[in-house]
Amino acid sequence: MPQKKTSFNYSQSQLRDIARDILDYARSRGASACETDVSEGCGQTVSVRCGEIETLEYNRDKGIGVTVYLGQQRGHASTSDFSRDALRATVDAAHAIARFTAPDPAAGLADADRLWSGEEVDLQLHHPWDLNADQAVALAQQCENAAFAVSPKIRNSEGAAVYRQESQFVSANSLGFCHGFATSRHSLSCSVIAMQGEDMQRDDWHVSMRDAADLPAPEKIGAYAARRALSRLGSRRARTGDVPVIFEAPLACGLLGNFIQAVSGGALYRRSSFLLDALGNEVFSPNISIFENPHIPKALGSTLYDDEGVATQAREVVTDGRLCGYFLGSYSARKLGMQTTGNAGGCHNIILRPGTQDLPSLARMVGHGLLVTELLGQGVNNVTGDYSRGAAGYWIENGEIAWPVHEITIAGNLREMFRDIVGIGNDVLIRGGKQCPSLVIGNMTIAGS
Repeated sequence: MPQKKTSFNYSQSQLRDIARDILDYARSRGASACETDVSEGCGQTVSVRCGEIETLEYNRDKGIGVTVYLGQQRGHASTSDFSRDALRATVDAAHAIARFTAPDPAAGLADADRLWSGEEVDLQLHHPWDLNADQAVALAQQCENAAFAVSPKIRNSEGAAVYRQESQFVSANSLGFCHGFATSRHSLSCSVIAMQGEDMQRDDWHVSMRDAADLPAPEKIGAYAARRALSRLGSRRARTGDVPVIFEAPLACGLLGNFIQAVSGGALYRRSSFLLDALGNEVFSPNISIFENPHIPKALGSTLYDDEGVATQAREVVTDGRLCGYFLGSYSARKLGMQTTGNAGGCHNIILRPGTQDLPSLARMVGHGLLVTELLGQGVNNVTGDYSRGAAGYWIENGEIAWPVHEITIAGNLREMFRDIVGIGNDVLIRGGKQCPSLVIGNMTIAGS
């Protein structure tokens, strides 16, 4: 791959030398197996509020994690000191912990035949942003100024921020795997307050990308945040009742996250999921299909291998509502008597197949109900699936948005909600490693006035 200008203090070859030195020393200490991650990162965050600089932060960090196995006894230690003495002390600490740890039949490295083969594919994950502090401040001010310019009712701001980050790592284990790469993540955000008389409402918007060239103009983000805040003026509580609910795309991504957590290894082998033993069963309505594609260029969830070095692959997770696969690393897979799915460390670009209807069409389909654009609180029980959260959004009457809503609660059960998805939008939004459109739940309980 071509070399890119970076702000790193170490080269990839230097990180690999450090990793190999750790593995060699662990073997000399009698470890039956060992794995390590060596990483460094650097970045900058700038925020402004009402035109003035609020924060200006730089970060530069590095770290090493070492896991030592003595048979099926496991010990882990970490350090931020890259000196030779510190590396040996960290291995010694991990070794000492392993000696006093009870054997675990599921412990150990990933199976050798599941490790990434070494075939290089450029996923275009590293795009340095040559942006100094003055330029970042100017971008944040442009974003916030655009919000204020939308209407005199935008009277205050919670700030606009510009964030850039680069990181790199090398992962290695005693089976011979040793590889790493650099990544980047950059974002723009804005949060403003609209006022009319004594009524005061806030809203925000943010976008993150690997490549800063793919970010929208800061003026677009600021103006959109302002329009969202303005549209909430005049909010009132809705009446208590059972109605259809549209989850706007950002919140639908959250529902997708609830599903992923429920079918991930840790929750499954601990028996703490409302979707236990659901593999092969219908867990969504038949109009839902969900895919995982770890190899999309520039995507925030893309990777060639997971945290254990296991090769990732595109796969179907849900097909026509039926659950086709879990999210497993090697440890959880062994606990469940299954094979790893290459998801140690999390999921990789989860995509819910979009529909053909835009948001106004979904509102017409609902006729009478609620469009939720903000959720408050953490009222989700992952064991039972019970779902109850504070909410704000817009009341839908006769297929049109009638007025903004706040200070209400929406409630249901995720198992039933997933099976009751009756509408899928075409307004796909990317939030981290998830891509999801707006979704319509056929019936939920609204607690209001």
